[in-house]
Amino acid sequence: MSSDLAMRIVAEARAWIGTPYAHQASLKGVGCDCLGLLRGVWRGVIGTEPEAPAPYAPDWAEAGGEDALMRAATRWLVPAEGIETGRVLVFRWRDGLPAKHCAIATAPDAMIQAHDGARVCEVTIPPFWRRRLAGVFGFPPPRGGLARDKGRAGVPLSLVERG
Repeated sequence: MSSDLAMRIVAEARAWIGTPYAHQASLKGVGCDCLGLLRGVWRGVIGTEPEAPAPYAPDWAEAGGEDALMRAATRWLVPAEGIETGRVLVFRWRDGLPAKHCAIATAPDAMIQAHDGARVCEVTIPPFWRRRLAGVFGFPPPRGGLARDKGRAGVPLSLVERG
């Protein structure tokens, strides 16, 4: 990934800081979950999302047992080695469980994430998260230049009405 692309990814992710947590949402300043943050950064930097996620419950990974987040990451992102600026980090709570959380690295020791009960924030990556790292990915290069955020794509109507 080029350093210009990495810096654009980080700038877009930082623009989401302060967005409240909202399950299944992906609207900057209104609400998002970790996947919604990743989707929003994709829209802001790459363009139209390659696929819309199916509705999912808060316990989707445990209930289904499928590794849907990791499968989607390997389908649309570029596998990478090491935590570097602009990379997508995918986490699983324990070995053998499906991946259930993602974040965007802003440096080798920092990331931006959305998680239940908090607003999108930039934090250091402590040993707790490093032990749970299941995959590292890069964004694909944008086709035809960098995109602008298209706004409300993939947002539950209830959040759009409030926003």
